[in-house]
Amino acid sequence: MPERSAGRADVRADDKTADRAAIRDFLATRRAKLTPEQVGLPNAGRRRVPGLRREEVAVIAGVSPDWYNRLEKGHIAGVSDDVLDAVARALQLDEAERQHLFNLARAAKPTRTPPRRVKTPVPASVQRVLDSMSGTAAFVRNGRLDILASNALGRALYSPVLDQPAHRGNIARLDFLDPRAGDFYPDHDGALAVAVALLRTEAGRNPHDPDLIALIGELATRSEAFRTRWGAHDVRLHRGGIKTFNHPAVGYLELAYDSMELVAAPWLVLTAYTAEPATASADNLALLATWAATEAHAESGAASGRRNPTDHNATD
Repeated sequence: MPERSAGRADVRADDKTADRAAIRDFLATRRAKLTPEQVGLPNAGRRRVPGLRREEVAVIAGVSPDWYNRLEKGHIAGVSDDVLDAVARALQLDEAERQHLFNLARAAKPTRTPPRRVKTPVPASVQRVLDSMSGTAAFVRNGRLDILASNALGRALYSPVLDQPAHRGNIARLDFLDPRAGDFYPDHDGALAVAVALLRTEAGRNPHDPDLIALIGELATRSEAFRTRWGAHDVRLHRGGIKTFNHPAVGYLELAYDSMELVAAPWLVLTAYTAEPATASADNLALLATWAATEAHAESGAASGRRNPTDHNATD
């Protein structure tokens, strides 16, 4: 028993070291993005490193340089939300970055015990909602970018993810590990940036999730593009916008997407894709829906039918 307790203590110590490093790296990268002119300070000439100095951030935030230095080293004990807010304003953080800073701070609190998320299936009611969204490609994912449930059109849209067993239903594996991703996404660089930022955001919310840690390790080991972008510490909220695809079955699609957290399961995100009416993309999306229905009908006699590879997965 003492050995087991010591092992748990070692793991917690390693976690806290990683939490402090995450705060340090995030604040340092945000600081490096700002110039004195952007924050109303005089430019004192050429600097050895880009961005603001720590003492300049401290002055703008209204805290002592020693206090800010400790904060940037990840020593979060005793730091109030008001101080974090002041630092966020000084660094001109956007909403996603501010939330990320607070998530990192919560994870690094000395007394914090990481919560254990209970694995549960996607509710049947959510699947019914997805299936009712006619003409809309929709799916539910978790913060690791695992597609957990979809309607027929959503499954067809993301067939390059869901039809490849090696991807295990994970969008990031397609993005970074499949050479065909460059054909699937006309703006491949943009898709990579979004995927990394969403994973980095999830790492702030759930830094000790073993499945997330394993995924990040896999991507970092196998993809230089991932390693480079991961080091930027960029985060984002992915709520809506326009995304383009070169779908292997129907060709070019320009779709509006809207993403929303499920109220009953806020760690899950429902994303819906629609096309502007009376456009080529609307025609191609309708063609994709017909193709998906034909495929489903052709396979309806099979014992298992067509299923997402991740249908058995839990929603953690």
